[in-house]
Amino acid sequence: MDDRIYDAPLDSGWLLGHFKDVDDPRHTPAVEVKWGIHPRGDERLQWVRGEERTALLVLISGRFRVDFPGRSVLLEQQGDYVVWGRGVDHSWFAEDESVLLTVRWPSVSGYAVTRD
Repeated sequence: MDDRIYDAPLDSGWLLGHFKDVDDPRHTPAVEVKWGIHPRGDERLQWVRGEERTALLVLISGRFRVDFPGRSVLLEQQGDYVVWGRGVDHSWFAEDESVLLTVRWPSVSGYAVTRD
């Protein structure tokens, strides 16, 4: 049986987390994992405020900025990463087409932003 799954684009790149069906082996409240592909100019529509998770973003390719109150971190070279914890407000912007691996824990609801 071919266990590879090709539905990541349907979930905006999210591979694991609480949002998968309970009977799916990718369902877990412990962690969220995303393979994120962001076109140049892509940005988070709203700041995340009152963060309840810890996050790790690793740049695979591109140029990607993560904004925090009072400072920004620019990921420019493959393998550059940033980590932040609970209570840290943040937003982001893809300065060039970018691919990132995101790991967040725990996996909790309430952070999705819909585009109108």
